[in-house]
Amino acid sequence: MNNDFRYGIDELTIGQTIRLADGSLTGILSPEALERIEASRQSVKDIIDHHTTVYGVNTGFGILANTRIPEDDTLTLQHKILQSHSVGVGAPIPVEIARIMLITKLHALARGYSGVQVSTLRRMIWHIEKDVIPVVPEKGSVGASGDLAPLAHLFLPLIGLGEVFYKNLRYPSREILEKFGQEPIRLGPKEGLALINGTQFILSYAVKAVQRLHNCLEAADIIGAMSLEALTGTKSPFDERLHLLRPFRGSLLVARRLRILLSDSAIMQSHIDCGRVQDPYSLRCMPQVHGASRNAWLHLKEMVEIELNAVTDNPVIFGPHDTISGGNFHGQPLALPLDYGCFAASEIGNIADRRCYLLLEGKWGLPLLLMSKVGLNSGFMLPQYTTAALVTENKTLCFPASADSIPTSLGQEDHVSMGSISGRKLNQVLDNLEYILAIELMSACQAIEFRRPLKSSRILEEAHGYTRNFVEFASEDRIFAADIDKLAGIIRDYSFVGNLDRVALSAGIVLNEGFEAFTI
Repeated sequence: MNNDFRYGIDELTIGQTIRLADGSLTGILSPEALERIEASRQSVKDIIDHHTTVYGVNTGFGILANTRIPEDDTLTLQHKILQSHSVGVGAPIPVEIARIMLITKLHALARGYSGVQVSTLRRMIWHIEKDVIPVVPEKGSVGASGDLAPLAHLFLPLIGLGEVFYKNLRYPSREILEKFGQEPIRLGPKEGLALINGTQFILSYAVKAVQRLHNCLEAADIIGAMSLEALTGTKSPFDERLHLLRPFRGSLLVARRLRILLSDSAIMQSHIDCGRVQDPYSLRCMPQVHGASRNAWLHLKEMVEIELNAVTDNPVIFGPHDTISGGNFHGQPLALPLDYGCFAASEIGNIADRRCYLLLEGKWGLPLLLMSKVGLNSGFMLPQYTTAALVTENKTLCFPASADSIPTSLGQEDHVSMGSISGRKLNQVLDNLEYILAIELMSACQAIEFRRPLKSSRILEEAHGYTRNFVEFASEDRIFAADIDKLAGIIRDYSFVGNLDRVALSAGIVLNEGFEAFTI
């Protein structure tokens, strides 16, 4: 059985997008897709032959939509649009994001509503398969007329311009094309416009954000449970009966996960009659806070998977005498949930910082600053300074980019989404969140050792043991920045969560069973 993904035909999921990007799944143009693409291309040819006026085919762009372009110049027009719209600035976006842009754009064009040549799509597949990835500057899109600037840079190599990354080095695109014996493509009518109209810059950042935020949410439950164990907190606030009285799906899931993570724990049993009535909110309210962020994540995931299979071109070609110039390129449907996701990620860092603080207070049997001898040693005082700084930085990044709009194209494009900024900003918050979670993990592991010889649950003991492969117990001060980097690394590369999922599965436990919507 052929398990290749069929561009333009199959429904694309976030998981498949990630697999196409990492090379573990192959994408193809099937005969069915080729038939649709050729039919759409023929429709554009008929428009030219019948001298029908269609935006972007034989007119200018944006405010120049009413400027008719002579037939002899229609091909030059498409070449020029890639040049004129390549106005991005700043550092190049990550190669993985640019690769996802190619994949998502290819899927949208292969739906057969854009009038592009098959040869153009085959060249895009060549770029993906050869890992010749265009250099795309990170800034310059307002997220409404499509991600014009970044998409223009993405496709400059098709016409022999711009730059590419190949084997971790940056080259002029023409140099790499010549290396592989490839000639630049001559774009046909409408093709340049079809390439740059769309939301693939916003979408690609959103795909990555969904993957990264999911990983952080999974890690936050585990690390939060470790902090609760170290602080001899109670698991009674995670009782299913309580959460069924307020059945938000995210809260139900987090409460379930915490019950499993804390089950059969000797540490938990050791203080069952301690008399403590209530834990601080950062422990007691994990289902409500982590769960609210999971609800935001689910909303973002659902919006992204709609967009992954959408046609965001303009105009859309339904036939030679049936074209619609609309606004499917507008980024607002993604901009709003991306900003919501920004709040969700920031709040996970906020509550994690509070748990770091609790671990340092010297209460409930833990030493002050998590070290037996402080004074000469500062202990874990300073890592919490870092979480405080990162949490505040995240708060400043929470201003919703989608709340702003600046008119462009002399007022023709008078409301824009700024969703490109929303997507980049969410990934910046996630960068910080991974460090915050790493510091809480480092602190919780340190604290748990003061509960020995008592053991936690099997899964949390595995989490502690896995962490100790990278960072040792600290009996005195050292350069904790190195430890933080190592632990942020195992969160960032998904190995911390992945390892614990495998341990749980080996014990017959599916942590998210019954909540499949909350998986990728």
